[in-house]
Amino acid sequence: MEIKKELRLAVLIDADNVPYSNIKGMLEEMAKYGTPTFKRIYADWTKPTVSGWKTVLLEHAITPIHQYSYTSGKNATDSSMIIDAMDILYSGRVDGFCIVSSDSDFTRLATRLREAGMKVFGFGERKTPTAFISACDKFIYIEILENNKNKEPGSPRKTKAKPRTPQAPASTVTKEPIGSITKGLVKLLSDSIDDLADESGWTFLGDLGNLLIKKQPDFDPRNYGFNKLLLLIESIAQFEVEKRETGKGNIKNVYVRTRNNP
Repeated sequence: MEIKKELRLAVLIDADNVPYSNIKGMLEEMAKYGTPTFKRIYADWTKPTVSGWKTVLLEHAITPIHQYSYTSGKNATDSSMIIDAMDILYSGRVDGFCIVSSDSDFTRLATRLREAGMKVFGFGERKTPTAFISACDKFIYIEILENNKNKEPGSPRKTKAKPRTPQAPASTVTKEPIGSITKGLVKLLSDSIDDLADESGWTFLGDLGNLLIKKQPDFDPRNYGFNKLLLLIESIAQFEVEKRETGKGNIKNVYVRTRNNP
């Protein structure tokens, strides 16, 4: 998925529906897609359940937006966040939105923003309903960011790589992947390769990555313990990889195909 680094992003956080424990990891992830120009977080700040957020807002220059809960059982902060999102949209000062929530109530908002030509990146927990995930251009599970944060920085690295087998990934980013390599995943990869393949069955890896996210916005190799799509592909025996010289220094283009192709 090709995303310009200079995208101006509005970051809107639903404090009621995501934990504050790895806000740093979330902001670092957002920086891959653009530059946050708005950073706002919404809650009824009189509630003790959101008190943990107060300690991290100043450090990350996030503006708290207070909204009292008018009645029990109704989340007035959702409405406040949606109204602000539309105001920001019509201001014309951003190119995309990062919606941080695990709440399906923002499904229609994400859809409306995309209809207006905005890029929409969702951040939420694994429990996030499929409807909201599907409404985003890309959805990132915050559990993989948490796992990456917990990875011990001082762990030793091997200097000699052992021959790779389908069961032995070369590099992982999470201590406990939140997903596993299933027949469904293999079929998704295989079908997507076939959709893009040339007459010899080869598909450019960059195009494959773009198509996978279009088909399944929450697709991310980190969900399966790999920090790159190439490493995920190489770990599955059904696929083969070819690296082709581009004639530009040591740069190589990577192509993949299923092994049953000639």
